[in-house]
Amino acid sequence: MATSSKVKKSVRIASGRKRVRQDVRLNAANTALRSKFRTAVKGVLKAVSTGDKAKATDNFKTAQKVIDSIADKGLFHKNKAARHKSRLAAKVKALAAQA
Repeated sequence: MATSSKVKKSVRIASGRKRVRQDVRLNAANTALRSKFRTAVKGVLKAVSTGDKAKATDNFKTAQKVIDSIADKGLFHKNKAARHKSRLAAKVKALAAQA
């Protein structure tokens, strides 16, 4: 995915060309992390919707780690990460209270 075909022809300075190359790589890494985050959240929500308390709890633990790592890397603001964790925790807790 990190190819040099996305290099803009208008960039003439070497540092600018390097910046474009770095941006392609960083964009690919950030996209992968964002996808990992969405997959983790969907796993929790799917387990909650099916009513599987054990699986929801297990998926929530892994989702917490993913969300924290993304916040540490600066992809998400720490408050956004906290909000997502809080809402997921509330859903898992409501599921546990239901049973």
